[in-house]
Amino acid sequence: MHVFKGYYDEYKKRHDKLWPEMREQLAAHGYHNYSIFLDEETGDLFSYVEVENTVLADEMSKMEICKKWWHYMKDIMETNPDESPSSKPLKNVFILP
Repeated sequence: MHVFKGYYDEYKKRHDKLWPEMREQLAAHGYHNYSIFLDEETGDLFSYVEVENTVLADEMSKMEICKKWWHYMKDIMETNPDESPSSKPLKNVFILP
């Protein structure tokens, strides 16, 4: 994902005040150990999340609260036409068990 330069603090501020209903739905959809990292030179974001069930986790994007969050964030980051964050999958090349 990518946050626009000049909005790094705002991005963090919004996540520091994550809506309780968003937090509840993430938990209900099996999300835990969720972290987002920022490369301050480029504005690139890397998110890491563990999910209990990928099918259940994928359903989160259909929730109204998720769409409301995307709409709330679209002014400070790159988004797709449906307002979801623009992102690309990364290839896992190493895991230390």
